[in-house]
Amino acid sequence: MSGLAGVTAGQSSICTCGLGNGLNYRGYDIADLALKADFEEVAFLLLNGELPTKKELKAFQNKIIEARQLPAAVKEVLRALPASSHPMDIMKTATAAYGCVFPEAEDFSDQMDKITMLLGAFPSFLVYWHHWHVNGKEIELASEEQTMAGFIVERLKEKKPFDVEVKAMNAMLTLYAEHEFNASTFANRITASTLSDIYSCMTTGIGTLKGHLHGGANEVAIKFVLGFDDVDHALKSVDELFAKKEKIMGFGHRVYREVDPRSPIGFELAKELKELETSDPKLFDIAKAVRDKVKAEKGLPDNIDFFGGLIYHYMQIERLYYTPLFIMSRAAGWAAHAFEQRANNRIIRPSSEYTGPEPRDFVALEDRA
Repeated sequence: MSGLAGVTAGQSSICTCGLGNGLNYRGYDIADLALKADFEEVAFLLLNGELPTKKELKAFQNKIIEARQLPAAVKEVLRALPASSHPMDIMKTATAAYGCVFPEAEDFSDQMDKITMLLGAFPSFLVYWHHWHVNGKEIELASEEQTMAGFIVERLKEKKPFDVEVKAMNAMLTLYAEHEFNASTFANRITASTLSDIYSCMTTGIGTLKGHLHGGANEVAIKFVLGFDDVDHALKSVDELFAKKEKIMGFGHRVYREVDPRSPIGFELAKELKELETSDPKLFDIAKAVRDKVKAEKGLPDNIDFFGGLIYHYMQIERLYYTPLFIMSRAAGWAAHAFEQRANNRIIRPSSEYTGPEPRDFVALEDRA
């Protein structure tokens, strides 16, 4: 089947989506996790199968905080990479460098330590490279922010984040943390099935996520919204796109036909963020009008990427950093799948349907016309 749509490629106990009961991580509803738990709790849940106790969470958070400090060799790599580099390539290269500095044990006995370390390091990769090349300085990676969400916003902007920004970033990290056998997760599981190391699994996921048909949809969605002067301009342009039968990014989903269960959460977060003094409330009005029109006239629901892009924009985050933020979130899901694959492994090696020529005789070079 084209794109393996509808094909069951394996079993997993990590996530359900599109099965009539919304989106669940290890049995917990996404709305409860996004709005009632810190991302670190969700990451622990994905990696261990159960929500942490207070003691377990504290220990997990402390390891992540400790891992924010980067080794000198990796800082040197980040400084050496050109300022013109795509941020996704920065994340991929730094991850590979970590595999050289902190190799995983061949028996995978330290796999949990390695992914916990990476969860702490991922934000630092982007923050350090950003400030070195954009602001011309070596950023201090220590922060009083205890959560990953707070650390990301505070260190990128170098000022204490608003509570609503931390709330929104925390929720976005959770909303993007896991989504069953999507392209990057399945690619990650294929790498895990060869018994490669966790860094190779992560770089596989990053490389797949970089593609415009997977990650980056929220970048395109906010660019679309920013292109309009007002609601009337937006609705007229949508009519023109309808007439041309062109696709509008941020709408429709291969799994969700009626509603992306993450979207209502993203909508409410964007609604809160538009009240910040630095925000332009008009953009929210435009996005809402476009959402309502596309749903009413085409029956297509918005997905998390549509308002997700607006959320990051309201937090004044560089557009090219939206997908690296996706990495920082989805790494927890990727690792959970890598661990699950390793625990009951058989190399993933599907067959293909051959569509080439029938067997034919070889013709010597001098006899070819």
